[in-house]
Amino acid sequence: MNYEDYSDDELYSLICEENDDAKDMLFLKYKYIIDIEIKKYAYSAMKYGFEYKDLYQEALVGFSDALTSYQEEKNSSLATFITLCVDRRLQNTIRKAGRIKNRVLLESLSLDHVYEEYDIPLKEIISDNNLNDPLTNITKDEEFDELLDFIEKSLSSSEYEVYKLLISGMNYADIAKVLNKSTKQIDNAIQRIKSKVKEIVKNREKVEI
Repeated sequence: MNYEDYSDDELYSLICEENDDAKDMLFLKYKYIIDIEIKKYAYSAMKYGFEYKDLYQEALVGFSDALTSYQEEKNSSLATFITLCVDRRLQNTIRKAGRIKNRVLLESLSLDHVYEEYDIPLKEIISDNNLNDPLTNITKDEEFDELLDFIEKSLSSSEYEVYKLLISGMNYADIAKVLNKSTKQIDNAIQRIKSKVKEIVKNREKVEI
């Protein structure tokens, strides 16, 4: 059996039938996601006493959790779901060490969080650095759950996948790799996302006035 001969849906169906070969094939197909995520957290992990093997084991647990809980009707590809599960597992692992102060690592939807890989906050990653960009008006005091709901409803399924990977701290090249798209396609998607988020913020500001 070769994973190239099967779609993700076919492999996942076999996994649901407890086919270990299918699980091994999906691991081989998406092992690069683990490598990407470990690289992203390597610096923080080193500061807090984690070794590569520790991160790798936790990433494997996240990968396994993804295969256990993924549902095909969800609005995410399997690759995206695996990425988010592994990312969440590694976040929690570092957080549980009790050595991260002030705020949790990569706080969800925090546009002020500074990503170590870029040394800039998320709002600058997805903005055009225009000082009047409405994105910069979103603060940590916003109702993030409500904002996320507005964003999710405004984006297409493919745009929302890009958005979720972007806010997890993944760069353009890695997002392209996970979604099997070109960096140009990802850049175009992010420009559309940025435009829609600006419109959401603009409308919210009108309501508040």
